[in-house]
Amino acid sequence: MFKSNKIYIKILLFFFILINSSVSEEIKIPEHDWSFKGITGKFDRSSLQRGYQVYTEVCSSCHSMSLLSYRNLGEKGGPEFSVEQVKAIAANFEVIDGPNNDGEMFTRPGRPSDKFVSPYPNVQAAMAANGGAYPPDMSVLVKARKGGADYIYSVLTGYTEPPTNFDLEEGVYYNRYMEGNKIKMSNPLSDDLVSYSDGTKATEAQMAKDVTTFLTWAAEPHLEARHKLGFKVIIFLIILSILVYFSMRRLWLRIDSKE
Repeated sequence: MFKSNKIYIKILLFFFILINSSVSEEIKIPEHDWSFKGITGKFDRSSLQRGYQVYTEVCSSCHSMSLLSYRNLGEKGGPEFSVEQVKAIAANFEVIDGPNNDGEMFTRPGRPSDKFVSPYPNVQAAMAANGGAYPPDMSVLVKARKGGADYIYSVLTGYTEPPTNFDLEEGVYYNRYMEGNKIKMSNPLSDDLVSYSDGTKATEAQMAKDVTTFLTWAAEPHLEARHKLGFKVIIFLIILSILVYFSMRRLWLRIDSKE
């Protein structure tokens, strides 16, 4: 009986040490002060528009956004491009359509109703072009990753030289915020990689912030409407609670006076 208890205690100690070691090795993702955080949070329109530019010029060559249509770029609560701008943006892309009267597929300029054009025709082609690694679709990437916007921004700005004696396989890069500190995607951003039309300096940190803001909107396009509704509900509940309190107080005063 005593021996079995000792074995049981050793097993518990082993799992306690194992859990503690895994917790200690967990990567701490820094938190950032995003404009869209909190119940009154809103997206920065200029940042959303710049973020779309970064996605188009940098990210879209590998990553798709299959759940977005070009018309979404003009909707309220998003980048809010004008109708003319949305039409011009969509027309910059070639869309495969058809079949025509001859039974053949053809290409045409994009329309606002079209989905974002994917860089690859299928998953297999995407993996073949990226050394066997599949570039994830970015439509809901922020919600799919623990840490959300903070995680995406940290990974984009987390590329550094590896520590001494840190082994990296060919085609793998060091990133201090990735699990195992290894990532197959090379650093996609560098200073002045894009030219912002509003004159904003395109630093690596600024581009990471803008594209993260855009990806957050893509994952939560109704975030502002939800925040407004939540705020109204809270105000309503506060007013309702005050009315109920005074009603109950008046009721109990009547009961007390009768007694």
